[in-house]
Amino acid sequence: MSESALRILQVSTVDSAGGAEKIAWDLFTSYRTLQHRSWLAVGTKRSGDADVFPISRNPNLFSRIILSRFSRLPYVTYVNRKIETLTDPAHIYNYLAGHENFDYPGTWRLLDSAPELPDILHCHNLHGGYFDLRALPSLSHQVPTVLTLHDAWLLAGHCAHSFDCERWKTGCGNCPDPTIYPAIRRDATAYNWQRKAEIYKQSRLCVVTPCRWLMDKVDQSILKSGVVVSRVIPNGVDLKIFHPRDQTEAREDLGLPHDAKILLFAANGIRKNIWKDYRTLQSALAKIAKARAKILCIALGETAPLERIGDVEIRFIPYQKDPEQVARYYQAADLYLHPARADTFPTTIIEALSCGTPVVASAVGGISEQIEEGKTGFLVPAGDAPALSGRILDLLADEGLRARMGRQAAENAARRFGLERMVGEYLAFYEEMMNK
Repeated sequence: MSESALRILQVSTVDSAGGAEKIAWDLFTSYRTLQHRSWLAVGTKRSGDADVFPISRNPNLFSRIILSRFSRLPYVTYVNRKIETLTDPAHIYNYLAGHENFDYPGTWRLLDSAPELPDILHCHNLHGGYFDLRALPSLSHQVPTVLTLHDAWLLAGHCAHSFDCERWKTGCGNCPDPTIYPAIRRDATAYNWQRKAEIYKQSRLCVVTPCRWLMDKVDQSILKSGVVVSRVIPNGVDLKIFHPRDQTEAREDLGLPHDAKILLFAANGIRKNIWKDYRTLQSALAKIAKARAKILCIALGETAPLERIGDVEIRFIPYQKDPEQVARYYQAADLYLHPARADTFPTTIIEALSCGTPVVASAVGGISEQIEEGKTGFLVPAGDAPALSGRILDLLADEGLRARMGRQAAENAARRFGLERMVGEYLAFYEEMMNK
């Protein structure tokens, strides 16, 4: 890494959230700590950080009236976007036709929006209704442009994950499920796929994925034509926050029982999240309930009434913004569970491992690259409740195995998934791009 400071502009859906947005935020703040010039352009700004700015949306007359008169009211941004969509002819046409909407003119002025011309443009999730993908060729020919993929949306005609469908390899069309996020009203996936393909052919992109599984998909996709250089850089978490801690103290802080076995599952909107598999979790807990052990399952990320399955209690805890508080839940748990239908490289698994909490998870996406089978946790087939419950019971019954896995998880995570390691790899990648 050279002595001179870099000017780095990142792009993300929002500045304050979990998952992919948290990775962008951690990089943004870490670069600034290292004395680089760091900015974050977002579709929606929630923080008061002066180095974060929203990408201009060129609101129409109705939207401008709402923003000017009601800008301080709750949910005004969400309401304004809905009105913007319903009153803009281009948005209406795209919606009815099933076309992915790229009509966000502020994207074309992105480089001019930063206080200084950046040396690096680093984009994260570009879906979410704020970014014009057609600007990528222009942007990528002006400054080195990095795309970090957190899902597979860039590869397909509309979906963030395709599950078992492989039509993204050959042109989409005849979509088996247009309702998968980001949903479209009608099947225009072949058109959307072709439009993306033309955009990538004109672009010069430096593509990063957090796991080899997703990079292998990139190599088989339309995005490949625009890739100049690629790199697998695993995501990282702040090990000063996510680290092992005395379980008794963590439970005391959270007011959790000391005499129960505690299972933890974390996701945004757990019960209706299409990527996660709450139904399989329920089925597994029903089997575990027959063991007659006192078990508390904490579902972190949703507000909902308490559920009981036999003697097992499922307690819902709303989304926690404070990472220190989130870490306490991992530190208080005996096991972290991650049943999923589709996933890329979930940060929650990294956080659990870093806290020394063994993980039992579905073997989907890049999860098998996070967990060392039999050493830091167990992998089970997606949707297999008996396998999930069996592995949970194995670990709950063997305190020595659980403790050994916890130690190995923390050691493995400290070596592979630290925030400082991730930041260093990205900065080295930027330098390599600029030197070329």
